[in-house]
Amino acid sequence: MTPATRRLLLGRTFAALATALIPITLTLALVHTGSSTDLGLVLACELLPMLLLLPVAGVIADRFPPQRVILIADLVRAGAQLAIGAELLAGPVRIADLAVLSALTGAAVAFGTSAIRTLVVAVVPEPERLRTNARLGVAQGLAQVAAPAAAGGLILAVGAGWSSLLTGLLFLGSAATFGGLRPRRIERSGEREPFLGELRAGWVETRRHPWFLASVFAHGVWHLAAGFLLTLGPMIAVDRLGGDRSWVIIAQVGTAGLLLGVLISTRLPIRRPLVVTSIGAAVYALPLAAFGLRAPMVVVTAAYFAGMFGLGVLSPLWETTIQRRIPQEALGRVGSFDSLISFAARPLGLAVAAPVAAAIGSATPLLIGAVLVAVTNGALLLLPDVRALPPESEAAPGGRGAVPASGAAPATGGLPASGDTPAPGATNPASVAEPGSA
Repeated sequence: MTPATRRLLLGRTFAALATALIPITLTLALVHTGSSTDLGLVLACELLPMLLLLPVAGVIADRFPPQRVILIADLVRAGAQLAIGAELLAGPVRIADLAVLSALTGAAVAFGTSAIRTLVVAVVPEPERLRTNARLGVAQGLAQVAAPAAAGGLILAVGAGWSSLLTGLLFLGSAATFGGLRPRRIERSGEREPFLGELRAGWVETRRHPWFLASVFAHGVWHLAAGFLLTLGPMIAVDRLGGDRSWVIIAQVGTAGLLLGVLISTRLPIRRPLVVTSIGAAVYALPLAAFGLRAPMVVVTAAYFAGMFGLGVLSPLWETTIQRRIPQEALGRVGSFDSLISFAARPLGLAVAAPVAAAIGSATPLLIGAVLVAVTNGALLLLPDVRALPPESEAAPGGRGAVPASGAAPATGGLPASGDTPAPGATNPASVAEPGSA
């Protein structure tokens, strides 16, 4: 592992933990100082700018050095979180201030998310990208596990303001890691177009890859279904499977499955990575069906482990495949569509799960979700580009910006040694111990 890769991993670990702390801190702070409406408003003010700015951020990520884009994004998030911490400590809490600062945070998330894939390609040598993506996935998974305990402990001991201050310091730590990075320059295949022209070109490039569009849609379906499960699953576990302890056990086993899947993805002799990612997403139908059918505790736990294991295997393989198959000069713009679908679908599922369950019961939406997840992701196997072996080269318009391939390499999990990076993930503030962006 090169020193630059180490700095990248350290910085992204700081950022993952900080990102995971934000919604937990705000939730615990506003539960005691405001209404549920206030909490919803503040969280929405973070989400909406992020969704609206992702396409714009994709263009910026392809126009400017990615390390500078992420550096500015981390500094903005640090400033916003430090200001929120000061606000919570000074009191009384002004919801309008928190809403504005959360909007700044969401905008910064959009730009940082769009640039991270390009940065990994520019920093990490090709044979190491799958392993690096896996390590980034482990860091994100551990951050999602550690964040509730860290935020809860800080809030109980010294108050929510100190948790936000810690979040701001973590973002400053992430920004500091970019000081010594000297990523290689990504060559462009032509002259730079006006902003709107580059935005249109990004959509044209996205449409040029049917396997990508179909996969993003299918992954969006399981993100939506995951929102249902993460809302209704705890309720079912508490009511029917043994109380609060049962959900804690199920969640912990699922986290173990996720981390095991991420780790093992680099050791499997995978020759057709898109086949594996399709199956990995389809397996998430198992826990949806288990909860929907009111299966016994042991069955639900095993199904959740299997579903999370599949997502763990999916995450680094998907990121590496995107970085390998999408021209590097368009990676920010194309990847922003992936992030947009993922970031929109999960909160939508979280928001509508309870009203839908109140109208038709909790079992029906989970079972419908299981069928949709299995069908949409299983249908990806019908696409020739998904079933085919990775080609010897992925030609891009103009011939430059394409990533040359070299046959399967067991040492990197079966992907060609030229594989390229993060997120499902990786920066979804609404995610709960699951990849954020497949």
